[in-house]
Amino acid sequence: MSNKRIPTDGGAGLGQNPFAALSSDGLPPGPVVDPNAAPLAEPPKKKNRGRVDIIRSKAGRGGKTVTVVTGFVGIGLPEKEKLAKAMQQACGTGGTVKEGRIEIQGDQRPEVARILAEAGFRPVMAGG
Repeated sequence: MSNKRIPTDGGAGLGQNPFAALSSDGLPPGPVVDPNAAPLAEPPKKKNRGRVDIIRSKAGRGGKTVTVVTGFVGIGLPEKEKLAKAMQQACGTGGTVKEGRIEIQGDQRPEVARILAEAGFRPVMAGG
């Protein structure tokens, strides 16, 4: 029986190289890149989307603590729901959007503040 395996050690070639006959003669020169040049565009700065308040609350909740985010200006319900979902996933808890506020179960103020800061808001934590 003959050996039907193809060597993979880089030894004998698999035939001819189809690119061996190509040359760059007759082509225009490529762009000149200056290694000391500044990048073409600066990354855009995050827009400040306003101040939001983060409050820990127990009132009217049967002794359960929730983190409430209020003070949103200029964003609609779909974006609040998207932010609430991101907060729920990051905190591993439930939450909802009620009357223009985002409510997250438990005292999750530091994590909620981080998410809001990444979204361009200026979170301000308050007690409660």
